[in-house]
Amino acid sequence: MEIDGHTKLIALIAHPAGHSQSPAMYNFAFEHEHMNDRFLALDVEPENLPQAIAAVRTFKMPGVSVSMPFKQQVIPLLDHLDDAAQMIGAVNTVVNHNGKLTGYTTDGIGFVNALKDDGVALAGQTMTLAGVGGAGTPIAIQSALSGLKTLNVFNINDSSVTNAKRVVQVINEQTDCHATFYPLEDREQFRKAIAASDLYTDATGLGMGKLIDKTLVDDPTWFHPNMTVFDTVYAPAETKLMRVAKQAKVAHVINGQGMLLNQGVAAFKLWTGHEMPVAAVRHEIFKED
Repeated sequence: MEIDGHTKLIALIAHPAGHSQSPAMYNFAFEHEHMNDRFLALDVEPENLPQAIAAVRTFKMPGVSVSMPFKQQVIPLLDHLDDAAQMIGAVNTVVNHNGKLTGYTTDGIGFVNALKDDGVALAGQTMTLAGVGGAGTPIAIQSALSGLKTLNVFNINDSSVTNAKRVVQVINEQTDCHATFYPLEDREQFRKAIAASDLYTDATGLGMGKLIDKTLVDDPTWFHPNMTVFDTVYAPAETKLMRVAKQAKVAHVINGQGMLLNQGVAAFKLWTGHEMPVAAVRHEIFKED
């Protein structure tokens, strides 16, 4: 549809934002469904986040997608959180209900459904997770809620370590999963945990942007063939971590595209009330049949 006086604007708020595939995904879906909406990626400097959220109200936008580094910083600027976002302590989707902004998180469901799409089930499994920030937090909690048996949480000793320890406590208190926190600086413990895991997930952001040549695991012997390696990065489509995993002949090596798609399906419904044309999006945007 042509842009006119009734066109609604939805946007990604992130820093950086230029790598995002969200505009291609959502705008294709809008066009496919003959909806008068447009999606833009907005690179917002951290100090300008309050003004960006205020603009959602000012411009009467249906909502925004929120990505790094704002998934936690955005919470004080919102009016409400849904139960999952409250438990996780992070938001990736904001919906404007007549000027009242509600925060949701769809990342965890996106992760679990991306694994399902690749034939990987979490129930009864052991996972090692590196990085418990805006992406890692919903991954950890939703995995525990989805039947994960054991979770090894690794995080560097920076400002996010308090949240990492909180997530472990929440999982142990509110789910049947047994979670343990370890410092990421303990490389030997990290290696042992991965070796004993069915699934290794990297939610650190290494492998993208200025960190494109970085990975926490550069030795293929750390992995074993009968496991899954999931990198939440989706641009580039193959990260250094994924190349290392393929050298180890890991059974399932997955990037963040499926997580992006599945969290987007949920966000699309929250913003518009419509179902995303998933098969068409897979074919056109992600080049999957």
